[in-house]
Amino acid sequence: MRVTWVQPEDLLRHELWQSAREGRDVEAVRGRWVGAGGVAEPPYGGASLEIATSEQRALADQLLTVLDAMPEPGVADEPSDWDAIVATLSTANRTRVSAYPLDPDRVRGAWMGRAVACVLGKPVEKIPRRGIEEILRATDRWPLDRYFTAVGLDPAVSERWPWNKASRPTSLEENLAGTPEDDDLNYTLVALRVLERHGAAFTPDDVAQMWLVDLPAGRTFTAERVAYRNLLEGISPPRTARIRNPFREWIGAQIRTDLYGWANPGDPLRAAEWAWRDAAVSHTRNGLYGAMFVAAMASAAIRGGDIGTVLDVGTSVVPPDSRMARAVALGRELGRSGGDPTQGYAALEAEFVGHHWVHSLNNTALVAYALEAGGGDFDRSIGLTVMGGWDTDSNGATVGAITGALTGATDLAPRWTDPLQGRLVTSIPDAGDLTFDALTERTLAVAEAVREVGAP
Repeated sequence: MRVTWVQPEDLLRHELWQSAREGRDVEAVRGRWVGAGGVAEPPYGGASLEIATSEQRALADQLLTVLDAMPEPGVADEPSDWDAIVATLSTANRTRVSAYPLDPDRVRGAWMGRAVACVLGKPVEKIPRRGIEEILRATDRWPLDRYFTAVGLDPAVSERWPWNKASRPTSLEENLAGTPEDDDLNYTLVALRVLERHGAAFTPDDVAQMWLVDLPAGRTFTAERVAYRNLLEGISPPRTARIRNPFREWIGAQIRTDLYGWANPGDPLRAAEWAWRDAAVSHTRNGLYGAMFVAAMASAAIRGGDIGTVLDVGTSVVPPDSRMARAVALGRELGRSGGDPTQGYAALEAEFVGHHWVHSLNNTALVAYALEAGGGDFDRSIGLTVMGGWDTDSNGATVGAITGALTGATDLAPRWTDPLQGRLVTSIPDAGDLTFDALTERTLAVAEAVREVGAP
């Protein structure tokens, strides 16, 4: 078995792309690699699988060191330091408020919504949007409003667009029996345990230590896998996010941060800062902002209200001149325009040509689109998200958590919730009782424990 996302020849291709977009001059490095027979373009269809000679691998290793040593160009519009990020925000967006107590039904709705929509997206992860549409039309489920099924699917369609191999046995409608294990849910549990053990004063080092103790390395991917390896080599955050980590602006951090919003209802800036602490272990720039955007939206959604306000709150913590701010704005604009969703998807794909299917920018734009177009409706919003392709389970989980909080668990349709049997599975050891009732109680308890003295 070949471990992906860490081989030098794999990393180098992605690093050339990432460094170029950060303003580094990588042409000399690219020339040396191509001259040695290496492939310089990243493989956007999935995990890297290039087989290199021993000489090529040694050269790739050397060239990664060269790229790591290059100075980072000025980043006034896209800083990674927290104080510099806050300095980009308007004074109004630095205001902090609080809202307690939490509504247990909204907290349970957030947990269940995250699980439902994660499972919804799992079978079609890595399948292009056109393949998802063909599967849904072939099973008479377009537009998407229930779990995927293989029942009645033309074998020619399933051969053309094979289900995600790992998810098919557990995530199709006919196979569901509880919420299956997924990294998008593992990390929500990790955040809960971080707050339970360390409280409001937790640090990036605490998050890193939690990973090493509780998170199986084989259940980490892209930026998290590289950061994990860096931790094992004695590198500390935030350098873990930069050293040989070309995935530092990908989606990984924003799948980890909903709970920081749930624990800070109505205090999006505090939620965003906690998300930043977690994300700093593995991400920089827009990878950080995606995590902050999600946490701030979760902070607003857990209080209730309308989706426009939730999106406004999320946008308020994103540096206004960053690529992430532009991605969110585009998604929202397309969502407000109405019309056939395939037109919105096509516009997003045209905007983000060349971005990997798990990059933060394209996926966050799709999240913003689905939330805006879905109008806060749970069923429509998660369907629009997964129909849009890219990182289907991660985006589904994010949108499901937001709209699940707005809807509340009581009003989630049984066709979504009954198959999950009120519980989830995790690969994290000693995770405790993982029924949604127990997770709701733990979240309420930790939110009260980290509540600031004097908060209303």
